[in-house]
Amino acid sequence: MGGLHHVELYVADLEQARAFWPWWLGELGWTPYQDWEQGFSLRLGASYLVFVRSQRPAEAFHRCRPGLNHLAFHATDRAQVDRLTRAVRDRGWTVLYPERHPHAGGPDSYALFFEGPERLKLELVAPDGNE
Repeated sequence: MGGLHHVELYVADLEQARAFWPWWLGELGWTPYQDWEQGFSLRLGASYLVFVRSQRPAEAFHRCRPGLNHLAFHATDRAQVDRLTRAVRDRGWTVLYPERHPHAGGPDSYALFFEGPERLKLELVAPDGNE
């Protein structure tokens, strides 16, 4: 009761979303759930994320405007954060706060912050005390 059921994100570029999200979420244990011409979803446990092609013209997204700022995910450990940081860079995505990485969330935080499709900020956070 009260857990997150699903989140639906409208995307301007469905092909880019199909290339990115199954890879990224698959690395975190999510699996394909639904697929149709205008969208798809991925599931982890009882929660799922839905990606649907927007029918309206795209406006420039900025995470500092009212609305969604970012999505943050649990990492299994620091090694996963390091591995996915390399993978994100290899795929050409922008790692945010590079001068403070991996402690951009503070000295006790170990996380990857990066800008994914359509400039949405994503975060991958290692558990506390995990070396």
